[in-house]
Amino acid sequence: MRYGNLITVCCVLASMALFSGCDRRVVTRTDTPVSGKAVVAVDECLAPIINEEINAFQGLNPEASIVPIYTTEKEAIDLLVNDSVRMAVTTRALSDNEKLIIKNRKLRLRFQVIAIDGIALIVNKENRDTLLSAGQLKQIMLGEITSWKQIDPTSTRGNITVVFDSPNSSTVRYISDSLCLGQTLSDRVRAIGQDTVTSVKTEAANQKVIEYVVGHPDALGIIGVNWISSQNDTANFGFIDKIRVVALSRADEATTENSYLPYAGRIALGDYPLTRNVYMLLTDVSGGLPSGFVAFVAGEKGQRIILKAGLRPQTVPTRVIQVRQTLEK
Repeated sequence: MRYGNLITVCCVLASMALFSGCDRRVVTRTDTPVSGKAVVAVDECLAPIINEEINAFQGLNPEASIVPIYTTEKEAIDLLVNDSVRMAVTTRALSDNEKLIIKNRKLRLRFQVIAIDGIALIVNKENRDTLLSAGQLKQIMLGEITSWKQIDPTSTRGNITVVFDSPNSSTVRYISDSLCLGQTLSDRVRAIGQDTVTSVKTEAANQKVIEYVVGHPDALGIIGVNWISSQNDTANFGFIDKIRVVALSRADEATTENSYLPYAGRIALGDYPLTRNVYMLLTDVSGGLPSGFVAFVAGEKGQRIILKAGLRPQTVPTRVIQVRQTLEK
């Protein structure tokens, strides 16, 4: 009888352990840092660079499968906070309220800054107005400057139409919060696409911004810098010779001497005004595939990919060069 009672108690304790962990999604994990399957929600503005990182990681680890969800930054964070995914790539850290929601779900938030990104301004090839100050950009976004002639009286272009990717994108959030300090943006500032969730990079809204600028000589496009700097992105590289990238200045008046393009070096030196951190956010347990992928991106190989894509890596890869006093015979 005692033996039977012991079996009953063990069964009850096992059931309690199982059901008490249901809200924590306790499952049998079979993944490792280099194998298995993991889903990551990605700010679509960062799609080219993350796509390259995934391809490189999977090439080195054939048993690993990283499935990206390219969407707006807001949706990527919502998916993470609601525990629909356990990994996200964004250009902002989580708010205190978002952290509290994750904590209340009995999950532990970890994050890794992997790069410093730049926001690029692009214009049509026919537009010769390729110098702007940060102050002028702010005036354009607020509707205080509406024509290219207000920037350069000799300009042959007309009214400015500002286009960005989507209403909930990290790009428009940065412009609104960091540049315009929360002021209402002009009605001339418009989203080229609606919010979407897709795993197909070629349908991305940033690409539509590039295409719009190619077809509209008076447009000013706002996109992530890796959309115009990644040579592996063959879908967009054909458009590069049809647009111009605007050089920006921190000074009140933009000149060729004080204005800079969003190159990785200028981003690193702080010369280019529009920059932001890139975060990999994790709520998954340590030791799984998500952790392995983050470690790869933050490591030497992953950081070299970021540098090649035109972003400033968080850990700058170094190369040791040995100089000999005499030439070898």
